[in-house]
Amino acid sequence: MELKRVVITGLGTINPVGNNISEFWDSLKNGVSGAAPITRFDASKFRTQFACEVKNYDPKAFFDRKEVRKLDRFSQFGIIAGDQAIADAKMTEGINLKRVGIIWGVGIGGLETFYEEDKNFVLGDGTPRFSPFYIPKIIANMAGGHIAIKHGFKGPNFTTVSACSSSSHAIYSAFNEIRLGKADMMLAGGSEAAITQAGVGGFNSMKAISTRNDDPKTASRPFDKDRDGFVMAEGAGALMLEEYDHAVKRGATIYAELAGGAVNDDAYHMTAPSGEGALDVMKLALEDANVNLEDVDYINVHGTSTGLGDISEPGAIKGVFGEHAYELNISSTKSMTGHLLGAAGAVEAIASVLAMNNSLVPPTINHFELDPELDPKMNFTFNKAQQRDIKVAMSNTFGFGGHNACIVVKQIAE
Repeated sequence: MELKRVVITGLGTINPVGNNISEFWDSLKNGVSGAAPITRFDASKFRTQFACEVKNYDPKAFFDRKEVRKLDRFSQFGIIAGDQAIADAKMTEGINLKRVGIIWGVGIGGLETFYEEDKNFVLGDGTPRFSPFYIPKIIANMAGGHIAIKHGFKGPNFTTVSACSSSSHAIYSAFNEIRLGKADMMLAGGSEAAITQAGVGGFNSMKAISTRNDDPKTASRPFDKDRDGFVMAEGAGALMLEEYDHAVKRGATIYAELAGGAVNDDAYHMTAPSGEGALDVMKLALEDANVNLEDVDYINVHGTSTGLGDISEPGAIKGVFGEHAYELNISSTKSMTGHLLGAAGAVEAIASVLAMNNSLVPPTINHFELDPELDPKMNFTFNKAQQRDIKVAMSNTFGFGGHNACIVVKQIAE
């Protein structure tokens, strides 16, 4: 069976540094931090009082009052990003909607709704007064479900849940649907909205997130000696994937080719990376994409600003690429966006495509002093974007539970 080629024909995002693709890229190339004090609830009693929230967001600008009541924030973000990518793809008349599907990644789902509804019950008189929208708002598959209903997409539709690698798993799964001939177009991506009392409190108790309340904007500092955890973020990213001949036939704009990818698991620890899984998943992704080591120019790394992860990933890159590791540009856009959890992979895949299309590597901001355990000869693209012709880019995401995913994109070749 001959595998189909898969290309990217639409992009959409709403995230802490941009409510659309143009704003997002402008922030990335200029090294803008999305971190600021939390506004969604009173965080004064929490050890962490800041996060990367979506800015200037009013759901009523996108949804009517009834829809707002029915949609958790993570679904709202997903629909908005999905709408952008669908519009960007300029879907033409005659497309068979039974061969257009959605695979969506979500790490946690409707945490805000879950927290608010259960709080109201626990603090009430014990009478169960739950909203009829409670269950449909919290379950993870509803973002993809709502997008499909809105646009009439009747092809494959399911949700991937693998913590911080959820949306990368969604992209890879959607890619396989197309290259195996099961669909012509697939919307892939992810959304997350976990900046709540429960979310911040839970991650605080794990000592996973930064507590740099005196300087939120520099709190996400991957690979820095004084990093103290990741910065929570919210938002969504969406990519329209399409079979190459289908895209060419309808005259679609092609951003890049999705050449391949891979997924695996560390099978090592619930939250700590082994390094071996990251090394293996990159090797498998390059093999799947039929790309040589020396052809890779840029890696958008997982780079969360945590102690163990920021050491193991560069080590894995050296293990895969050998001497070519010193020729690569590496950057963590989480230094700007914060960590979008289940939506991170989609947003960072978009960042990789934008970097390729603009021949510019976005920086790893907030660098002050390199962790002494890291190799100073590696190019982490610290603090300032760098011009580079990017023919092949990779995007890494790793999730709690040991889930690893790697996506490979390349310039389109006829």
